[in-house]
Amino acid sequence: MTLTPSIWTITLAAIRPQTLPAAAAPVAVGAALAMAHGAKDFMVTIAALLGALFIQIFANLYNDVADFRRGADTEERLGPDRVTQKGWMSERQVLWACALSIFLALLMGAYLTQVGGLPILAVGVVSLVFAYLYTGGPAPLAYTGLGDIFVLIFFGEVAVCGTYYLITGDVQPAAYLAGLVVGLPTTAILVVNNLRDEHTDARVGKRTLVVRFGAGFGRLEYALCLLGAQAAVGFGLWLEIFPLGAAIALIGLPLAIRRIVQVRALQGASLNPLLGQTARHGLIVSVLLSVGVLL
Repeated sequence: MTLTPSIWTITLAAIRPQTLPAAAAPVAVGAALAMAHGAKDFMVTIAALLGALFIQIFANLYNDVADFRRGADTEERLGPDRVTQKGWMSERQVLWACALSIFLALLMGAYLTQVGGLPILAVGVVSLVFAYLYTGGPAPLAYTGLGDIFVLIFFGEVAVCGTYYLITGDVQPAAYLAGLVVGLPTTAILVVNNLRDEHTDARVGKRTLVVRFGAGFGRLEYALCLLGAQAAVGFGLWLEIFPLGAAIALIGLPLAIRRIVQVRALQGASLNPLLGQTARHGLIVSVLLSVGVLL
């Protein structure tokens, strides 16, 4: 029987609560920082945002089908529904959607390469390759405990610095520090996911850092991610590479403490709401930093 997925089903497969914040936050911060340094390009900013979004969608889609193939997504899954696991889309349909998202990402990449040259082409290709390697290949990053580093590097440093470079033609220390402000809360989203799935991941050999070192380590990692983002803002102010207005991003500190208290009190499926809350927390801090550097 051929499945005919609805628009809702396709959207559920491609876009999750953290997708838009993870794609938009680094581009917004990189563009705002570039503007604060006297450069702006709205066409580049939009293309970078769409490129990041399509790469994120590809990662979501391939993660959906790859986890199903490896037995990580079963009826015992505690997280939100996955379309391959539920049978709402066939593996073939999800893979076709993956191909479409890659095509659209490459389209954005072609334009951005014209602007930024071969370095941007290399960054784009490497980002797509690692998005595949996150759950694909013989030793997927998500199954070996390296997923956290992948998220921090690509959804923090690469995305922020790449956007800044496209607009200014250079990368300043402030962009690297801003990459931490964005990337650490995004990594915290993955930590929540890993805490929730600790036992089911262990059964299928998915050796996340939580599986390797325990839930206590995961909660500590979560706290370090959220507090580390605030520390990066403070460090940038102390070094005077962030303008004084960036101090408004420190409003995120009490919010971070609240989330840390929550993650210590929750486990299993009760952690699901914290995924979206952590994504919104990261977006709030990124927006505050973006506004702050322009003040």
